[in-house]
Amino acid sequence: MPVEITSPLYRGHRYPVEVISHCVWLYHRFPLSFREVEELLLQRGVIVSYETIRRWCAKFAQAYANGLCRRRPRPGDKWHLDEVFIKINGELKYLWRAVDQDGNVLDILVQDRRDKAAARRFFRRLMKKTGTVPRVVVTDKLRSYGAAHRVVMPSVEHRQSKYLNNRAENSHQPTRQRERAMKGFHSVGGAQRFLSAFSGISPHFRPHRHLLTASDHRAEMTIRFAIWDHVTRVVGAAATA
Repeated sequence: MPVEITSPLYRGHRYPVEVISHCVWLYHRFPLSFREVEELLLQRGVIVSYETIRRWCAKFAQAYANGLCRRRPRPGDKWHLDEVFIKINGELKYLWRAVDQDGNVLDILVQDRRDKAAARRFFRRLMKKTGTVPRVVVTDKLRSYGAAHRVVMPSVEHRQSKYLNNRAENSHQPTRQRERAMKGFHSVGGAQRFLSAFSGISPHFRPHRHLLTASDHRAEMTIRFAIWDHVTRVVGAAATA
């Protein structure tokens, strides 16, 4: 039975939160377009336009991602950093990503360059967002990392090797999948907004299935869906507190 929602974030929306959160989940969990999400809802008898789904994702996705982030344990003390190129309107940009030793995404940032200034900006943003300093930073051999590390966190151990950073490199794979499904990004701001929310929502539903038995995986997913349901119902109150 639908739960009555009095949160200010949902005020003025005629669809129940179950429909809104389900659309946001579908779009950020699977490589679907807005029109494909619209079709899946239509099959269930829910008539909603793809433009409405687009607006819901723009309004609610980051709030949901923030709610999930607040319920995660503190990040680990070993950070893996990596950057990959992405094309936005035919121009080459760089997506910087940091994950901890458990594969939890700490932050992402789309930047024009991968020089010392860009690396320094990402280091500082990471420490501000996590509120902590790592014990070890692992990167590839891009010299910008070393130059920024000596300025921002000189006391932190820095390991540079192309063989030690597979955890960060593997974390890019879901992004590449979405990039292909979306036929690329159209603006730097749009890419940053989507990838920030995507990096907060998608990993929540990817609990390293290859390490779990089928029954353990089902139990873990049940817990994660319960967390999602809780977050989507209270996130409005948290966002306006």
